[in-house]
Amino acid sequence: MTNPPGGEHAAPHALITDEPVETPEQAAARQAAASKEAADTVMQAFGGVRGLIDTTAPGLVFIATFTVTHKVSFAAWAALGLCVLLVVVRLLRRETLKHAFSGVFGVAIGAFFAMRTGKAQNFYLPGLLYSVGYCLALAVSALSRWPLIGVMLGPITGEMFTWRTQNPGRLKAYTKATWAWVLIMGLKPVILFPLYFTGDVNLLGWLKVALAYPPLLLAMYVTWRILLTAPPPIKAEVPAEDE
Repeated sequence: MTNPPGGEHAAPHALITDEPVETPEQAAARQAAASKEAADTVMQAFGGVRGLIDTTAPGLVFIATFTVTHKVSFAAWAALGLCVLLVVVRLLRRETLKHAFSGVFGVAIGAFFAMRTGKAQNFYLPGLLYSVGYCLALAVSALSRWPLIGVMLGPITGEMFTWRTQNPGRLKAYTKATWAWVLIMGLKPVILFPLYFTGDVNLLGWLKVALAYPPLLLAMYVTWRILLTAPPPIKAEVPAEDE
């Protein structure tokens, strides 16, 4: 029996695999890409900076106008006028009207309540009721394993609803993010409803403006952090069209 080349004590050859070893630079680049994708997904779902402005600016105009004039109808029409202006600007730029129209409807309902009752604080009542309903819907969706954050982000990521049946880690992440939204966004009605009942319109209005961005940005940040550690989305298969 002959010994292999190199003798009995020759070192075994290293195992050779076809899988490339990821370098630290490649890992950092992959993490950066995942971070950007998660951030872009969250921002796109809420209309980006323009969407945030469209849904917040009318409330600022209302309380600023009311503080100066002390006239409910004047403040309500000023807020509605700004909404219409935002819609026109988006039309001229051929941009989506989804967030602008949501602002118009919200302001229109609030303006109707305020002018009909003659009480400026009723401008904020529909929004407060919406906040409560939104939090309840989020909670119910999480309990029913149809977390709303996943429903909103699925079409944007291209996974649609594969996270429910094929990606349990992604379902867990969306459920966790949805509960985070319940807790964070639930702070607004908890803080603002007592002020509504006191009738202090100035404090209610300015505090609502102050709370417009911080809870929303915090909820978006928490969602981004959760998605960073979640499994990547499984893209939904699109059936080929028959030629």
